[in-house]
Amino acid sequence: MPNAPELLAPAGTLKAMRYAFAYGADAVYAGQPRYSLRVRENDFHDPEVLAAGIQEAHAQGKKFYLASNIAAHNSKVATYLRDLEPVVAMGPDALIMSDPGLIMLVRERWPELPVHLSVQANAVNWATVKFWQQLGLERIILSRELSLEEVEEIRQRCPDVGLEVFVHGALCIAYSGRCLLSGYFNHRDANQGACTNACRWQYDVKPAVETAEGNIEPVAQPVQIITQHDKPEEPMAIEEDEHGTYIMNSKDLRAVQHVERFVQIGVDSLKIEGRTKSHFYVARTVQVYRQAIDDAVAGRPFNLGLMDDLESLANRGYTEGFYRRHPPGVYQNYEQGASRMSRHQFVGELAGENGDWIEIEVKNRFAIGDQLELMTPQGNHSFVLEALQDRNGNAVEVAPGNGHRVRIPRPPLADLRYALLMRWLAA
Repeated sequence: MPNAPELLAPAGTLKAMRYAFAYGADAVYAGQPRYSLRVRENDFHDPEVLAAGIQEAHAQGKKFYLASNIAAHNSKVATYLRDLEPVVAMGPDALIMSDPGLIMLVRERWPELPVHLSVQANAVNWATVKFWQQLGLERIILSRELSLEEVEEIRQRCPDVGLEVFVHGALCIAYSGRCLLSGYFNHRDANQGACTNACRWQYDVKPAVETAEGNIEPVAQPVQIITQHDKPEEPMAIEEDEHGTYIMNSKDLRAVQHVERFVQIGVDSLKIEGRTKSHFYVARTVQVYRQAIDDAVAGRPFNLGLMDDLESLANRGYTEGFYRRHPPGVYQNYEQGASRMSRHQFVGELAGENGDWIEIEVKNRFAIGDQLELMTPQGNHSFVLEALQDRNGNAVEVAPGNGHRVRIPRPPLADLRYALLMRWLAA
């Protein structure tokens, strides 16, 4: 029986970490304050919260990794070791790093502290992996731009170093996140942790002409197209809907169908992207990839339904990324800019139990007659809602939306901790 790879989940908040572990993650990764690539959305900027997260993880026998992966300028190099010292004292299981200079400083100061090479370092070949291994790094997070065959060759040539790959989440238009758009447009450098996701902004593409006075003015034209100079017969239209025009908007990665292959290759860790996502996103992705890993290790065939289950998450359309060859149009999403959910909608979470009823903190509207699914770490329960009460026990027809609390009949599940409620959407 092959070894099970670690399932590594994002933790932008303490709540997301708890849901990740409840639904089957082996480890989480969070961001070090000031020195990670998600400094704006990071619940762990508070040292007490960070210490609590690490302690809770270890109490459950889980691991807690800390991203410290900015491309540091001189001002941050000067303060890095000072700011990192109290964090190291908290006992994170590893630092995720990309800057060679900061890696050198950490290896000199704390030689026993495990360091994992961030995807930002763009490790795309086995020689690079060996280079970093010789410098004492225990794990290499491989670049997203690799194929399955390339990952396998790296494993074969580097059998004694940890390898980690991304299997789910947002993809960047730039090479593994090394992007300048945010810094160029509004002086918030993505490589310093302040990315504003400029590639996903709403843009209005309009034709224009330059006037005699040097002003740029729009002109009327119904359609804009882009053509590649050596393929003029294959024009690509830039279309605009109510959400705007999207010309740099990558689809999201979904590689659950390749978990079995990664297990056979011997990849050590499968990573889910999404430190800025909700606890529902974390729970759902972890639940799906946990089952895929367990099935692969046990020799059970891949459950195609797992791909459908991930449609319950807001997404920009899915792609396998670079793991297998596809026509170029499969990677880029020109038609759909806004995220969508095609099967489920997250509508509430458990807020308490009251005899034959459970109390739900409402996140989105649902009503009597809706097809609902209660998701728990022990399994999911689908049902049609036949009764509904407000928080005072009065019969109602509708749970209006965010900010309300309602009661639904208690389902036949023994353990409702970390329960989340979804509504099936009409086809």
